[in-house]
Amino acid sequence: MLFNLFLIFCAYLPFQVALNPSAGVDLASSRVFILLLFFMWVAGSLKKKKLFLESRCTNFFLASFLFLSFFSSIISKNSDWSVRKLLFLFSVFPLYFVVADSVSSKEKMLKVLKYLVWSGFAVAILGIIQFTAQFMFGLNATYRFWAMHISPLFLGENVTQAVLKNPSWLVNISGSTYLRAIATFPDPHMLSFFLGMLMPLALGLFWKLKNKTYLVVFFVLLSADLLTFSRGGYLGLFAGGLIGFLLLLGRMKKGHKVGVIVFTIFLGSLLLIPGPISERFFSSFNWKEGSNRGRIETWKKASAVILNHPLLGVGIGNYPLEISATADYRDPIYAHSNYLDVAAETGLFNLLAWLGFSLSVFVVFIKKSEDILFFCSAISIVIFSVHSLVETAIYSPIILALFLIIAGFSRLAYVDEKSV
Repeated sequence: MLFNLFLIFCAYLPFQVALNPSAGVDLASSRVFILLLFFMWVAGSLKKKKLFLESRCTNFFLASFLFLSFFSSIISKNSDWSVRKLLFLFSVFPLYFVVADSVSSKEKMLKVLKYLVWSGFAVAILGIIQFTAQFMFGLNATYRFWAMHISPLFLGENVTQAVLKNPSWLVNISGSTYLRAIATFPDPHMLSFFLGMLMPLALGLFWKLKNKTYLVVFFVLLSADLLTFSRGGYLGLFAGGLIGFLLLLGRMKKGHKVGVIVFTIFLGSLLLIPGPISERFFSSFNWKEGSNRGRIETWKKASAVILNHPLLGVGIGNYPLEISATADYRDPIYAHSNYLDVAAETGLFNLLAWLGFSLSVFVVFIKKSEDILFFCSAISIVIFSVHSLVETAIYSPIILALFLIIAGFSRLAYVDEKSV
């Protein structure tokens, strides 16, 4: 029953409805779903008198990250903000243990991947429809419809209002303004994270099952990701594609190498064809461009905070107060880098714990990369990690949940198949 409920969770992940337990509070329903799964897992494990808590480096780094995040709260200026961030972390991270124990065979892993990829396909189609609607109904009409009727359903009224105060939904390219693909997400960057991490998994299903349908799914995911105009997303895809290409090249037959090279050239050409997408990508390397200058200034401020508070940071959830003493909890003040945010709020040792967790998961997948599903899971970790250089997705319930699901597969890759 637990596994079947988890499959429903995977399908529900990008379409979760926001809960409003009290005034001014929007709660991602996936967090409630995760806790339900976790308590069911604990109850089932206790009934079987077998609770999965393996002692290996991946779990050590994960436990260290959670402990240091909690420990940093002792120096917080605003303890309420720390408690809210900690409640978020401790309501999502249990998913890792559920996945690591309940996805106990490659057949189950294959099922989970199918549910994730098809849910990604559905949200990608929605994102494409939302993007193209502006050319039929007008940008302003589409923007208002999404802001009034779609986003409040999935984000909640309070989060939607916070997003609209500091909009990243629009992009100006060569004097033309476009409404970027966002679908059910608060901004295009989070949608790009989600789609980018699923793309290698769609290709893995295509290679594993020899089913061309998943190749079509891959191109739909890619199309929607490109329409987010997220330069961090493009950077993550480029890094994931490059590393995947280099790792695959040495172990392929000559005929397969030619096919992969042609496929890689085709994808690369999408960034070379003149148009909004290629212009957006190459603007990432223009340090004089307005948003790039702003991003660099943000990184400088975060680096200064880290230098002043290297051990424990400023306390989890308290980075905005270090930048602006009058900041509100929902003000979008963050370092625009997962690594800088973690280090600034919880210290350099906790950053090392997070890097250790991500790297150990990647290494486990690479060791078992003769299986294409583990290889593609490793590339998903790369895409997430590189995109995280310029965006902070660790506090997105959807993105963190997807990352932990993929990371949970590492236990299946780690143990001998006979002992699973």
